[in-house]
Amino acid sequence: MRKQASKRQSDILKVLRSCDRPMTAYQILQQLQSDEPDIAPPTVYRTLTALTDQGRAHRLESIKAFVPCRCDHAESIPVLAICDVCGSVEEHDGSGLMQSIDALVIPSAFRPKRHIVEVHGHCHVCAA
Repeated sequence: MRKQASKRQSDILKVLRSCDRPMTAYQILQQLQSDEPDIAPPTVYRTLTALTDQGRAHRLESIKAFVPCRCDHAESIPVLAICDVCGSVEEHDGSGLMQSIDALVIPSAFRPKRHIVEVHGHCHVCAA
């Protein structure tokens, strides 16, 4: 029997929240297969797409991994600080950046529909 989309989303968010590092879709799949051996990769990818479209999870484009959303970004930009040493991700509210980013791209007739800023470096633990 197929799970409802809301239950599937809840399961995937639970897996993401249980890990303190970003997870790839296949890592999420492996976690889910312990309880649901027949789950297939397309199911996980579709659910992750829905979660990112809803703003409930973020796809880290630079490392092809996912993290749960930990802030309210209804009218702001998530700024994700990714540590290149330990892999931790800190989420910050970048609402002050929205006008500046839009001002850069709108003159060229580009219409942004989603904003995410990724910043790579070293967290306070790894920088010490």
